Amino acid sequence: MPFADFKYHSTAALRPSLLWEYDMADFDWQKMRNVVVQRVLERGRKDDYYAMLNLYGLQGVREALKQVPYMNDKDMNFACVAFNLKKKDLKCYKNKLLRQQHFNS
Repeated sequence: MPFADFKYHSTAALRPSLLWEYDMADFDWQKMRNVVVQRVLERGRKDDYYAMLNLYGLQGVREALKQVPYMNDKDMNFACVAFNLKKKDLKCYKNKLLRQQHFNS
C-alpha cells in the first residue's frame, strides 16, 4: 500500500479547500466520511491521504470507497490498487455497468 506509513504522519491535516462548500465549524467528520474520502481521492495530495487515513483508519477508508457513487476510471483503478479492493465491490463500478447496459439496450 502506498500510504502504509500513515501512522508516522499523525500531524498531517486535510486542506480546507477540499471541502470548500461546507462550514468547517459544524462539519461532522464521521457522518460525511464518504464525501471526505471521495474528495481526497479526486483532488488530494499526499498529506491529505495521510490525514484521511489517520482520521478513518485503513478499514474505514476501504468501506467508504466501496460506497462512493461515482469515480472516474483513473480514480477507480488507483483506489483498487492502493487500497487492495476489487472493482466488483465498488458501488461506482456497479453503477457504471448499469448505465452501460441501459444505454446499450
